[in-house]
Amino acid sequence: MIRENQKLFNWLNIISDACILLAALPAAYWLRFCVLPGGASVIPLERYVFLNVGLTVVQVALFALLGLYGSFRHVRLRQELPRLWQASLIGLALLFSWLFLDHGTHYSRLTWGICYLLAVTAWSLKRVLLRQVLRLARRRGFNQKWVLLVGSGETARRYCRELAADPALGYQILGYLAGGQGALSGDLKRLGTVEELEEILEARKPDEVVSALEMYEFAQTPQVINACDKAGIRLSIIPPYAKFLPGRPQFDELNGIPLMTMRRVPLDLAVNAACKRLFDILGSAVLLVLASPVMLVCAVGVKLSSPGPVIFKQERVGLNQKHFDMYKFRSMRLNDAQDSAWSTARDDRRTRFGSFIRKCSLDELPQLWNVLRGDMSLVGPRPELPHFVEQFREDVPLYMVKHQVRPGITGWAQVNGFRGDTSIQGRIDCDLYYIEHWSLLFDLQILWMTLFRGKFLNAEEIAPGRDDKEKNP
Repeated sequence: MIRENQKLFNWLNIISDACILLAALPAAYWLRFCVLPGGASVIPLERYVFLNVGLTVVQVALFALLGLYGSFRHVRLRQELPRLWQASLIGLALLFSWLFLDHGTHYSRLTWGICYLLAVTAWSLKRVLLRQVLRLARRRGFNQKWVLLVGSGETARRYCRELAADPALGYQILGYLAGGQGALSGDLKRLGTVEELEEILEARKPDEVVSALEMYEFAQTPQVINACDKAGIRLSIIPPYAKFLPGRPQFDELNGIPLMTMRRVPLDLAVNAACKRLFDILGSAVLLVLASPVMLVCAVGVKLSSPGPVIFKQERVGLNQKHFDMYKFRSMRLNDAQDSAWSTARDDRRTRFGSFIRKCSLDELPQLWNVLRGDMSLVGPRPELPHFVEQFREDVPLYMVKHQVRPGITGWAQVNGFRGDTSIQGRIDCDLYYIEHWSLLFDLQILWMTLFRGKFLNAEEIAPGRDDKEKNP
């Protein structure tokens, strides 16, 4: 039943997207020629509508090519909306290219621009509202997907915990198969063993089978695959080494042999890296100009607050584990603290003005120069001192992965509260999520959140921690 419902839902999604674009054109035509000044169309609306029908077919095909007509269960809104906007831009670019080649008919480019603006807004709102409706429906027990779980070890228990923690995903466990080694707690029913899978699939007909066998049971995987293929039921496998894998592993191929890349880094692609670097150069240059009056005030305040240089530099570890000097406004009196010393929120080495600029994160404005130089990015994992890098690389799993991208002034960990003396593992989990899910839109989201939740405009004093430590200037 779930497959038939999904197909129906996909068709309704396609038809509604097409109707939105078809309806947006008359609205745009009316706005351009009846509301905005200077409107006198030499081409009747019928000609626009005729072209719009062909455009709608192309646009829906672009949406399908970018995977916008699948199930919402595994795709987050922050992943779907950028695909929607990208497909829309491609569609608009194809339309303008056609209009450029068709010199004989002078369609209004502004009309088509308004049409796409209306359509993209409606498409985006439709998906936001649709997800909210589906989440509410699934929480009330509708639109459920019934899963047969194979396994009863730690991997299976982790899968059950994740489903229980997020009912809005809409998954219900029909039961589980296991040998005599263990059982799942709760109300889940044990339906038999792996050897009985074929008979159980025939009798129960689940929507999906999830195999969560442990390493010592993995030899049974071919039997599970064959049984699901024979029954024509979708199978998903959680490998026993799942805890070592990223959330979105990438697969390559070598002469027919699948190769799984353990760490997917979008910024390894030259195009992505170039876009991010261009964004950093333009952003840091503009911010340096806009922030120059504030930086001048900070410089004067630091100089008057205590003897010593205005700027101090700290050695940090950046991209590809290369060391660089990170710049800040000095907020402490000259001291003999070593590179492994910590400061506290009530550190008496701080000047009164230094406490103020640290509270508002104004002491970090000179790092815009680091961004312009290429040592850092506007957004990325926070760079750490060499002393702590050597310590954490041994104690914190996957800690060194953060050095595969440029460090940032702000990051996903910082806007989620991992600043100062907070969990290093939590910080790394956020950094890994950022590295694997990077996009320019994600960077913009983090910068926006930084203004209101993360670093700047945060009047609450940060707890003592590694980012608060200064060495002797």
